[in-house]
Amino acid sequence: MRRWWLTGGVWLLCALPCFSRTTMLNDMPDTCRMTVEIHPAVSDPELTAIDRRFVREAACRHNELTPVQSKLIACVCLTGLQALPQLRDQAREALRAGVSPEQLREAIYLCAPFIGFPRTEQAVATLNEVFAEAGLPLPLPSQATVAEADRHSRGAAIQQPLYGNEIRDAFAGLPDGMGARVADLLTEVCFGDFYTRGGLDVPTRELLSLVLLTTLGAERQIAAHTAGNLRAGNDRATLCAALIQCLPYAGFPAVLNALRIVQSVAPES
Repeated sequence: MRRWWLTGGVWLLCALPCFSRTTMLNDMPDTCRMTVEIHPAVSDPELTAIDRRFVREAACRHNELTPVQSKLIACVCLTGLQALPQLRDQAREALRAGVSPEQLREAIYLCAPFIGFPRTEQAVATLNEVFAEAGLPLPLPSQATVAEADRHSRGAAIQQPLYGNEIRDAFAGLPDGMGARVADLLTEVCFGDFYTRGGLDVPTRELLSLVLLTTLGAERQIAAHTAGNLRAGNDRATLCAALIQCLPYAGFPAVLNALRIVQSVAPES
């Protein structure tokens, strides 16, 4: 990416990558002051080396995940954390590794019911920058498969085998039918609007949902989605491998807690 700065009345053209830290050159006169973005690999090479080794070790010692799954897991973790500069780097790597633009976009879209639309839209904007750099036309082809009339029924067809009436039963005591409305919204939005979309299958969406919940530290939902993953066809080894890959992003406490939950919900047979 090329960036321009006005310094001392002269335009300077600097060919720099999209760096993730900013340093102000305060030792320059005000008329010549400029902002230069410095990548951690330059400013903090030792930390960067540890980071890269950790990511490599967490991702490469397990055969349960495909390369596409591994890249999507990293991008979903970073979206949940709103680590947008790192998401930009990972999205570039994902495209180079063979992840399709549609798969990448769907993984980020999937985050909306879990982290809300404002944060998801921030991640989508970052992703679109990467697509623009790669010369991809926007918008990407639509992956929607439902209409307003059938989003509830299509969502319920996915939700019921995985979760039954768990949410409807849990909130039945809310006043004035609010519990039923919450359950309907979950069915229509999470499952109807998102799980029905093309680009990713339901087992992959469930796996990425578990990863995102781990990043958020949502332990009650981690337990439910562990069971949902097993019903969707993801085995215990796949879940554990996906969570271990989250370690460099979410940290040890969140991931170890999630692994304990997986152990309790899906004990070794």
